[in-house]
Amino acid sequence: MGLKLLNRRCNLHFIALVFIAGGLFACRPARQIHEHEYLLDRYKIESSSRDIDRNEIRDHVRQKPNKRILWMRFHLWLHNIANPEKDGWPHNWLRRIGEEPVIYDHFTTSRSVTQIEQYLRNKGYYNAHVEDTVRTRNRRARVTYRIDPREPYHIASLNYIFEDKGLRDIILQDTINSLVKPGSIFDVDVLQNERIRIEDYLTGKGYFNFTREHVFFDADTTAGGMRVDLTLGISNYRKRGEDGRAVQVPHQRYLIGDIFILPSYNPREALDRPDDYLSNLDTLVFRDMTYLYRNELPVSQRVIAQSNFILPGELYNRENVDRTYRHLFALRQYRLVNIRFTESPGNSPVNLPHEGPVNAGDTLDHPANAEDKNGTHLLPALDAWIQLSPFNMQSYTVEFEGTNSSGDFGFGGNLIYQHRNIFGGAEILDFKVKGAIETLNEYYTRSYRNTYEYGAEIGLQIPRFLLPIRSISFVRRYNPRTNLTLAYNYQRRPDYIRTIANAGFGYSWRGSPNIMHVVNPVELNLVNLPFSTPLFDSLIHFYNLEASFRDHVVTETNYSLIFNNQDIRRARDFIYFRFNVETAGNILGGISRLADLPKRDGYHRLFGTQFAQYVRADIDFRYYQNFYDDNSLVYRLFAGAGLPYGNSTALPFEKKFFSGGANSIRAWRVRSLGPGSFHEPSDRSFPNRTADIKLEANIEYRFNMFWLLKGAFFLDAGNIWAIDHNDKRDGARFALDRFHDEIAVGTGVGFRFDFSFFIFRVDMGLKLRDPAEIQGQRWIPLNRRFNYNNDVHFNIGIGYPF
Repeated sequence: MGLKLLNRRCNLHFIALVFIAGGLFACRPARQIHEHEYLLDRYKIESSSRDIDRNEIRDHVRQKPNKRILWMRFHLWLHNIANPEKDGWPHNWLRRIGEEPVIYDHFTTSRSVTQIEQYLRNKGYYNAHVEDTVRTRNRRARVTYRIDPREPYHIASLNYIFEDKGLRDIILQDTINSLVKPGSIFDVDVLQNERIRIEDYLTGKGYFNFTREHVFFDADTTAGGMRVDLTLGISNYRKRGEDGRAVQVPHQRYLIGDIFILPSYNPREALDRPDDYLSNLDTLVFRDMTYLYRNELPVSQRVIAQSNFILPGELYNRENVDRTYRHLFALRQYRLVNIRFTESPGNSPVNLPHEGPVNAGDTLDHPANAEDKNGTHLLPALDAWIQLSPFNMQSYTVEFEGTNSSGDFGFGGNLIYQHRNIFGGAEILDFKVKGAIETLNEYYTRSYRNTYEYGAEIGLQIPRFLLPIRSISFVRRYNPRTNLTLAYNYQRRPDYIRTIANAGFGYSWRGSPNIMHVVNPVELNLVNLPFSTPLFDSLIHFYNLEASFRDHVVTETNYSLIFNNQDIRRARDFIYFRFNVETAGNILGGISRLADLPKRDGYHRLFGTQFAQYVRADIDFRYYQNFYDDNSLVYRLFAGAGLPYGNSTALPFEKKFFSGGANSIRAWRVRSLGPGSFHEPSDRSFPNRTADIKLEANIEYRFNMFWLLKGAFFLDAGNIWAIDHNDKRDGARFALDRFHDEIAVGTGVGFRFDFSFFIFRVDMGLKLRDPAEIQGQRWIPLNRRFNYNNDVHFNIGIGYPF
């Protein structure tokens, strides 16, 4: 009765917001602090210069207020609702998951001022002045850090000094890439990055033992005028001499000597039997690399060789070592990859590339430039030991899962078999058998019945291109994959039975660390509808879906470009972008026309079944913006369109766009929104609304709550539209002059349980604008009353929506 009364009088959305805000603000966050103490409410950073990065300065503030979710101190509220005089449940639990009030501390604020001034000095602002001011009101304190950076120091000149004379010309010829430039601000972070750059540069030219610790700087400010005369120095290599004392010697260049690969390395056995572990292994030499193995090679030596960039006779290059790590792990064969180097006895001859005079003075005095009697440089060699510990080659997995499709609950199971090396060349075979049963809510018959689904999938991934490019250089540069797939799916519903057979052949490769290309030259789909009820036939006729559900063959070619610059090691902003384009039926259509093949029922056919002909494309853009306190904003834009032509009057059902559901506009059930402003009769509700154009935008604010629980507020907008002139649904077709007035808008709140290996998600969506309503009643609650049964929808999903 109480809920009904609320629904009659006001909007539940506003009630929920008032309840949350009132409850949180009524908790009086400063109530549990002592007299003469102040809750740190906020802090602010002000600077007279735009050159100061306020985000970096925030990292040096020692005392920060309690975490907020939007404007709410949620964690402080949890702590405060616990009774401080009680220790039982739930009071201890609330204090543990909550956050104690942050009490303003003058000493800690002074430390923050000192830390900020030190940061500014490192950035070249040695005369910067920072002061803090505190305003107190209602037992709350607000701190302002005012920064006057003043004039920074600039680099007047850059000179070099070399304890190791042999490195002078090698480094001087690369000064064009130096990060330290005369005239720039004297920034300690830039100096540190220059040390790292020189280390990377020299370890790429054979200097195995060179580190950034051998690079030092000397700054002279005696000239005055806020200018620094900077000297960059390179020190000698320090090692322990034969008498045990530390000695300084010039840096040594190294060649790669012998390469030993242990393709089935057992670390435990090697530790238990260090003396005879290697002596019991068989030996194989392939492409100047020695393979040490037992019984048989688990992975083909050819595959390992094409993933190895450390080659005998070449100068040591750390980048080649890193590339070897990346490519070997990308094979998905090894749980452990370890590469170590040992000095090989004796020197190896090499013709060094000309890099100017090797030394400034007596070149032959440098050990890296010693020559034999023929004038050939002799360099010491490093033997490389590549230790590979493989996974178990075969695995079986049984999965049980709950399902939720547009509010219809059920359960399913998967039996998965994987062989990581089926043919000995790191080919990965996946085979899956699946089945599911779901209770279907038939809206058009107002009854519940079961739907069944069975299927099998088999996939083979090969770590190279089969055709047309098979060169080793291409494999080593782009790390390509060939993907073969075969699948069959049987769907038995109360209203129809459908079978889908699929076969595909395609390639994937990385154009760069952030860009992935996927091309499927051939993908074949055979869709058959052997049974349908008269009621279902009448519905798909009314919704203009007869051509989409008709038996058909899809012979498509598709391409995907994926860009992702996420760095999982750091929480920073990143972008995800995906572009897909596909076309189908063009070759078959061209052959049919050229051969003047006859049509049956108005369509050309392949093996007695109509083949589809269309073009389809979509883009998906996402921007992930990370804030402090583990809060983030995610923005998403999606646009897609498909056009049937030639042998098709409509896109196949599986190629059409739909909206609504757990990963779309969450205030609507999946496939229940649109198209356009179409409003269906109440007695013909059909939960499979699809169309040819889709536009969608999403914004989601994500935050941590407590324990495994995370939360989100979201705003979704978009719709789908038809382009078929034969579509008789009123308002379904796309029109430039009115599509903007047919945008659906939904909002809501979500809860996510993060179990590390998967995320369980529950989202409650609330309609704000429904384009299916008549003009003047689309906005909720501005134009009409709230209806809980119609305007609220719950979604259950696994993982984030995007």
